[in-house]
Amino acid sequence: MKRILFIAPPYHCWGVQVIGTWPPLQIAYLAGVARAAGLEARIYDAMNKYVDFDAVRAEIERFRPDYVLSLDYLPVSGAISTATVPAALRALAIAKEVDPQITTIIGGPHPTFLYKEILATPENGPDVVLRGEPEATLGEFLRNHPDGNWRRTDGIAYAMGGMPMANRLRSHIEDLDAFEPAWDLLEWEDYHYNIAPYGRMASILTTRGCMMSCSFCSHRVFWRGDWRVRDPAKVVEEIRLLVEKYGVEFITLIDPYPTKDAERWERQLDLLIEAKIPVRLLMETRVEDIIRDAPILHKYRDAGVMHIYVGAESSSDTTLNSLNKGTTVDQNKHAIDLLREVGIMTEASFMIGFPDDTPESITRTIGEAIRLNPDIAVFPLITPMPFTPLFKEMKDRIRVFDWSKYNLMTPIIEPHAMSLDDVLKELARCYMTFYGNKMKEVMTLPDGFKRRYMLSAFKAMMKDFHKHFDFGDTPIPHDMAGLRELKSAIDAD
Repeated sequence: MKRILFIAPPYHCWGVQVIGTWPPLQIAYLAGVARAAGLEARIYDAMNKYVDFDAVRAEIERFRPDYVLSLDYLPVSGAISTATVPAALRALAIAKEVDPQITTIIGGPHPTFLYKEILATPENGPDVVLRGEPEATLGEFLRNHPDGNWRRTDGIAYAMGGMPMANRLRSHIEDLDAFEPAWDLLEWEDYHYNIAPYGRMASILTTRGCMMSCSFCSHRVFWRGDWRVRDPAKVVEEIRLLVEKYGVEFITLIDPYPTKDAERWERQLDLLIEAKIPVRLLMETRVEDIIRDAPILHKYRDAGVMHIYVGAESSSDTTLNSLNKGTTVDQNKHAIDLLREVGIMTEASFMIGFPDDTPESITRTIGEAIRLNPDIAVFPLITPMPFTPLFKEMKDRIRVFDWSKYNLMTPIIEPHAMSLDDVLKELARCYMTFYGNKMKEVMTLPDGFKRRYMLSAFKAMMKDFHKHFDFGDTPIPHDMAGLRELKSAIDAD
């Protein structure tokens, strides 16, 4: 029996992975495909084991696979996948060092579009790139490979005679429930939510794709504006399996847009309420759908939804329009207020680092975060993924082309009025100002779920703050002095 090893590469960054470790869902789907094709499959999650490339090499030597596959994604979302590309390619290069006969494969959004760059150096690149939605492509490739007919597979790219070649992209899967993740191949002790009340963490997809036109996001371009759904009853079955068989207590819906179809979404909520499965759900969606669903937000809560992330992104409707966001700052405020009223924890993102940003404009963004008053705020740096419209729009301000830095926490764009170092210091100021202010509210809360949840979230975020925001010999600015008070208050609680 042929063997295939799936590797989540050892990539880490502050911010994205600070609140928990999620299983590599996309890899679990592909492992299920490989087994259906008759291969022995194994998943090695170096990312969430927090091991290095020496451990990756040792695992390849131990398992002796015929194929090694890695993806360019972070487990929470496919939207920021570019940052893991160098680590994924290094893992595949190690496989070739162990045994040049191993067939190496990479997939994901970044390789889909930048396959020519990835295949430009055949001696270091992978043998095959999976382009687009990977399940059907991988299954066909694995069935054809032993007979030498694999180059006929739709959805792949490869090098021939030193030149990159790409077959046509295949159509998207019609029945999303036709494929199931190989949950049993995951080592579940590696996955946990780091926020009180803590517990084992999983992630699922209830839909795929996104048709919105946000210029900074890779979802629309990767999914070609498509949006498809799973059977809500099958989603409930999957959640029950994860809870009852694998001891999962928290599940993140990593769909970029799970609520688009209002009728289907309400049916999903009704089925979850009826099922009474003891699990807490986290999700993201758009603010206009939260406003649309104001009469049924209690169903969100009763179905187990405890935490919702929304992309507020800016203090200015002008900036939101320039990003094709399709929302307004007043809608952001309304949605967060509605969620607060029904007792759902809120998280909102506010982007900084735009070409026209200044310390004064970032102060306004911080002010907007304080005005909206989500329970948790994050401040991603505007990061033009190299295959999005934003990359072309901002190319003259891009200063970093190391893909491993494209993690939303490293300055990539140099504003006209600030240096990259200035942007990093402003990012630190965003967190310190918002949470220094937020802490006053939290300390007045009675002991209970919300207080414990928020304090543990703050602790997780503060844990490696100094390590990420290294100011060297530069004194911490006066308006960031709240860092000490914030940390002391958290430690004392």
